[in-house]
Amino acid sequence: MSIKSIVMGAAAAGLVATPIAVSANAAERTAAPAEGEQGLVGSGLIIAGLAAAAVIAGIIIIADDDDDDAVSA
Repeated sequence: MSIKSIVMGAAAAGLVATPIAVSANAAERTAAPAEGEQGLVGSGLIIAGLAAAAVIAGIIIIADDDDDDAVSA
């Protein structure tokens, strides 16, 4: 057997074994009770306000003509 065949066989065995190991681990996990999840209710409004401010600032920067005349000319 060549080394290439051994490496390919080990890679194939790893690909087969990975989903089996993950499914065995998933069976042991349980969901934690959710407590205090209402603490982040207002953060969505803050993020939306910041996003709106960023869009407005971008529009103002793009719409600026940059036609400033030099004073020292």
